[in-house]
Amino acid sequence: MSPAAERAEDADAGRPAKGQGAPEGLSWPPGVSHEPSMSIGAVLAVLKPEFPAVTISKLRFLEEQGLVTPRRTGSGYRMYSRADAERIRFALTAQRDSYLPLRVIREQLADLDAGRAVEQPSHARVVTRDGELVAPAAGARVSAAEIRELTGATEAELDEMAQAGLILADSRGRFPGRAVQVAHAALALGRHGISPRHLRTVRTNAERQADVIDQVVAPLRAQRTGAARERGAAQAAELAELYSRLHAELLRTAVEQLG
Repeated sequence: MSPAAERAEDADAGRPAKGQGAPEGLSWPPGVSHEPSMSIGAVLAVLKPEFPAVTISKLRFLEEQGLVTPRRTGSGYRMYSRADAERIRFALTAQRDSYLPLRVIREQLADLDAGRAVEQPSHARVVTRDGELVAPAAGARVSAAEIRELTGATEAELDEMAQAGLILADSRGRFPGRAVQVAHAALALGRHGISPRHLRTVRTNAERQADVIDQVVAPLRAQRTGAARERGAAQAAELAELYSRLHAELLRTAVEQLG
């Protein structure tokens, strides 16, 4: 067993039951060491198997948001306890599975610290596997009922997404498999007060970028060989990923400039 796996196993062995309150005078979770014994790298190694996308920057951000408070050594290095790691795990799980905003997660941790039980939202029925959301296979078509089952969205919420053009049904009333991920994202934004009608520009921009990608790969798709078409599909997917990264970085830059 690798050192990272051993650390993860150690953390699992001491993990408290979800929703269990902390003893009076001691922050949640109970039954786990609160002694600072782990570097930020060690915490990252413990969490990576369950949350592959987590980074040191993410851990620092959760600290800035007040969800965890590691101690500092005389040299200024962060030192975390097993309890700190579990609080981070709680936050990451709530974000990944329930799309809860940090404000709500912070309130839940405060309730747990006070000994009050916390229940997950009734709509949070997302199933995960290896840190990834379960979603239909590429090219699959899904019904509105299947989207509601996988996302916890109501019929009214899906109707609003459809009216905004975020999800589009075919003539048989079925949606592309990616409508599940779109619904997840729209629901998460909705919990911050951003409705589907506010997201129409996002859809419009995506369609414009797709038109540019179409122009780039059109010569490959025009060829009759299967190999050329496969190269065209691969290039289109790569360009879409690059567009996504560029958009994310530009958005982060714009948000940082808000002050």
